[in-house]
Amino acid sequence: MTAQTLRQLTGASPVPAPLGRSALVVIDAQNTYTTGVMRLEGVEAALAETRTLLDRARAQGRPVIHIVHDDGPGSLYDVRAPIGRIVDSVAPLPDEPVIIKTYPSSFERTDLAERLRALGVEALVLAGFMTHMCVNSTARAAFNHGFRPTVVAAATATRALPRPGGGELSAAAVHDAALAALADLFAVVVPRAADVPD
Repeated sequence: MTAQTLRQLTGASPVPAPLGRSALVVIDAQNTYTTGVMRLEGVEAALAETRTLLDRARAQGRPVIHIVHDDGPGSLYDVRAPIGRIVDSVAPLPDEPVIIKTYPSSFERTDLAERLRALGVEALVLAGFMTHMCVNSTARAAFNHGFRPTVVAAATATRALPRPGGGELSAAAVHDAALAALADLFAVVVPRAADVPD
């Protein structure tokens, strides 16, 4: 029997919300993930895809919110240091808010939900890093808060992880498994930016 998602079994829509009715949320597009021990497989391609989404959202005048993770001075996520800054190619414009978080979910102990509601936004397009961690946590929280998240697979990336029983899961396997889990219920997952309608 062909596997089906909970979305299919419950009749939830598989169609992503148009970008023209969504907010774009860019999660942790920080230098952390472009160099050194935390460099992600496919990060440059994911950043290019994120830039495509940014250009489209800006051209349509849609809300864009940037999220950054901060673990404090000297950490891999130190927003006061070059390592923790947003990558230049996807840097915010002066009128685009930047929310600092300290948990994997962009909603945890931040005002993201309140900002989105104040904008009258119900649908979100999510891009950023890492697929299995902060993108995953944010998409699930968005669903739990009553928003309709769409995750753009090519605008996310992750890294290989140790397998609990020994050995290693490749970055591609971790990425695919995280997206499959989200697509089961919590989010519409589309392959590329071009698959998000205007």
